[in-house]
Amino acid sequence: MGKGKRVGIVGAGNVGSTAAFILAMNGSCHEIILRDNKIDIAKGKALDMSQAAAAARSHTIVSVAEEPHQLKDCDVVVVTAGSPRLPGMSRDDLLMTNAEITREVVNDIKTYSPNAIIIMVSNPLDAMTYVALRESGFERHRVLGMAGILDSSRMAYFIQEKLGYGAGQIRASVMGGHGDDMVPLPRYSTVAGVPLNDLLTDEEIDEIVERTKHGGAEIVNYLKTGSAYYAPGKSAVIMVEAILKDTKQIYPCAVYLDGEYGYSDVVSGVPVSIGADGAEEIINISLNACERKMFKKSVESVRELIDTLEKNNFFGEKR
Repeated sequence: MGKGKRVGIVGAGNVGSTAAFILAMNGSCHEIILRDNKIDIAKGKALDMSQAAAAARSHTIVSVAEEPHQLKDCDVVVVTAGSPRLPGMSRDDLLMTNAEITREVVNDIKTYSPNAIIIMVSNPLDAMTYVALRESGFERHRVLGMAGILDSSRMAYFIQEKLGYGAGQIRASVMGGHGDDMVPLPRYSTVAGVPLNDLLTDEEIDEIVERTKHGGAEIVNYLKTGSAYYAPGKSAVIMVEAILKDTKQIYPCAVYLDGEYGYSDVVSGVPVSIGADGAEEIINISLNACERKMFKKSVESVRELIDTLEKNNFFGEKR
């Protein structure tokens, strides 16, 4: 008899617990294992979610890994652990602190869930995905970063808000790194199949693009003491379910590039077919001169973070 699907979530803060709750309500897997350094809080959330699952008549059980070895035999592990982004703090400020946290978490995953697919959510996202790949030694298709789905959903909402209609029918597309240099793609964005350029002026589209780039910071400024979690949690769940259900649907995700789009040894957000093996295929879409220029700038921003890690000898001896 085959075992039930098991999802690990490292970091039971707002994003991790939101993702766990959605998975439990959807009955997406047999078991969800929370891992957090605040064990009692994780236990309380797990108990609350398990009772919610019982109310929803979902078969999903939520438990807590008090020790690293209890996060074992997971099919997918979502990593949200890290220092939060606070008002006035750039994603870059988080680099060294969260790189150390990611290293510790990934080493535990490698030891106790060696066949898992890792979904990184911790910021700075693209650099942390790179760290997770290097530290795990996993094949590149088994380490993905959640960013493009979130950024695209923000862009889709801003399009709906600007239009005043089309909710649920908007397909927005964002590539590049998860930061101010992300690359929203109006040319690949539609409302019920209608190109965005047929519905909005260039000025209106530019306003949407700029708001999308700063979508996370806008929420941080409202919340004051934290960052977004409903949309990030749901975006992570979309990736988890695509893997568990082997849907092979295309989503923008942060993955290691090895020649795609002309770049290598760097992580960036590109369209990816997600299935049981993780990032099963990277989709190469054609970019015009302006889009290529923006994508290059975005890739260079991520490469600067990777270079900072290298200069600080984070990875030890250079390859």
